[in-house]
Amino acid sequence: MDPTPDPQSTAQLVVIAGLAIGAVFGAVAQTTRFCTMGAIADWVNFGDATRLRMWVWAALVALVGTQALTGLGGVDLSASIYTGRRLLWLSQAVGGAMFGFGMVLASGCPSRALVRTAGGNLKALVVLMAVGLAAQMTLRGVFALPRVEGLDAVALALAGPQDLPSWLARASGLAPAVAQLGLVALLAVALLPWLLRSAEFRRPGPLLGGLAIGGLVVAAWWVTGAVGFLPEHPETLEAAWLATDSGRPEALSFVAPTAYGLELLTLWTDRGTTLSFGIATALGTLLGALALTLARREFRWEAFRDAGDMGQHLLGALLMGVGGVTALGCSIGQGLSGLSLLSAGSVIAVAGIAAGAVAALRWQVWRIERLG
Repeated sequence: MDPTPDPQSTAQLVVIAGLAIGAVFGAVAQTTRFCTMGAIADWVNFGDATRLRMWVWAALVALVGTQALTGLGGVDLSASIYTGRRLLWLSQAVGGAMFGFGMVLASGCPSRALVRTAGGNLKALVVLMAVGLAAQMTLRGVFALPRVEGLDAVALALAGPQDLPSWLARASGLAPAVAQLGLVALLAVALLPWLLRSAEFRRPGPLLGGLAIGGLVVAAWWVTGAVGFLPEHPETLEAAWLATDSGRPEALSFVAPTAYGLELLTLWTDRGTTLSFGIATALGTLLGALALTLARREFRWEAFRDAGDMGQHLLGALLMGVGGVTALGCSIGQGLSGLSLLSAGSVIAVAGIAAGAVAALRWQVWRIERLG
C-alpha cells in the first residue's frame, strides 16, 4: 500500500477545513462584534478598551498556540511569507497606514465587511468588491510595479529569519528554543494583568470570543502547514503546501483572498483558477455569519446614505486593497496571523495599521467639528 497521500484529496481536505474555520470565525465575529476598527474606535472615541482587550487576547492566544505548535515540532512554518529574510519595512509601514486609514473610512476591515454583508449591508458588499479589485491591481495590475520597484526595493537583508526569537538568538547567542520560550513568557506576563484588570473583558463574550478567534489562527496554521504539507510532491518532487494561494503555509487573512476570490468568480472556467484555503475561509466567514444572522432574525437591508457616504467607503476600500497587499496582510493577516509568528515585519505593519486608524478617527472628528 502506497503511504503517499493523494495531492488532490489532500487539497480538498484543506479547502473544506478552511471553509469550516471561516464559518466558525464568521459566527464568532458576528456574535461578539469582533472588529479591529471597532476596537480602536471604541478606545479612541470613548475610552472603552473592552473590544481592544478582546483583540489583544485573541492575538495572545494565537501567539501562544502557534509558538507551541512550532516549538513542539507539530508544524514547520518557517516558509511563511511573514518570516522571510528580507524585511520590507517601508512597504509594511506605508501599506499598514493606508490599510488602517482605509478601514475607518470603510467602516471596518474586509473580515468585518464579510460579516456585515451577511447581515444585509449592501455598503459592505460594495466595499468587498472594491477591495478585491484594488488588491488585484496591486498584486499584478497597475499598482504592482510601483509597489515592487518602489516600496519593496527599500528593505533590510537579514542574516536569518525575521521572527523576533531568531533575532534574539542571533544577537544573544541563546538557543532558538530558549529565545522563543522567553519572548512568549515575557509577552504573556506583560499582557495578562492588563487584560484581566477589566471586569467587562472577563465576561464570557470577550473572553471566549478572543479565545475562539485566536484558536482558529492556530488551527489554520496546522491545516495548511501540516495537513496540507507534502515533503515531496509526486509531480514536482519538491516540498509543497497544497491549496494555498501563496504556495506556503497560511493562516487567516482577508485582502489577497478577496482578490483571488473575485478572480475565481470572473475566470471560473479557467483551469488556472481554483478554490483555495484563503478563498474558502472568506466564503466560510460569510456563510457562518449569515447562518447566525438568519437564526437570530437579524437580517436587515442597509444601503449608502448618499453619494458622499458611498465615495468615502469606496476610497476606504481602495486604501485597504492597496495597503493590505503592500503590507503583506490586513488587520487579521498581519495582526493575528503574522504576530502569532512574532514577525518583525508584522509588528511594523500592525503599528502602521493602528497609526492609520487613529489618524482617520481624528480626521473624522476634525471634519465633523469643522462642518458642524
